[in-house]
Amino acid sequence: MKNMTIAAVLAVSLGGCMSASDHARQLPSSHERDMTVGIVQRDIRKGMTAAAVAEVLGSPNIVSKDRDGKESWIYDRLATEAAYSTGSGGILSLLIGSRNAGAASSTQKSLTVIIKFVNGVVSDYSYHSSRF
Repeated sequence: MKNMTIAAVLAVSLGGCMSASDHARQLPSSHERDMTVGIVQRDIRKGMTAAAVAEVLGSPNIVSKDRDGKESWIYDRLATEAAYSTGSGGILSLLIGSRNAGAASSTQKSLTVIIKFVNGVVSDYSYHSSRF
């Protein structure tokens, strides 16, 4: 009975060991709920109303109006995504020494969208995206 208990504990402990690549696969994926280039390309069109743009993209960071009354909305987004996962070898590490494993990732992204309005409808738009 004692041997079966030790075997069960060892099996559970060994099953809990993860390599760095296993940890990397466990990191959360980037489920982007906020504005992306794809959303801008898919949903923003010339002739849309300002209200429709606000419904799709939300509130802009900057709103300006030139002397001719043309309005520009600027959306400027910067995001940093960082994730870290780590673990140790459990009971096995006590028997054969420390066996820590882990993975980390960090990404920065920027997106700038400029939408120009004439009489409350989109006359033109542009965007720039970078990832580093």
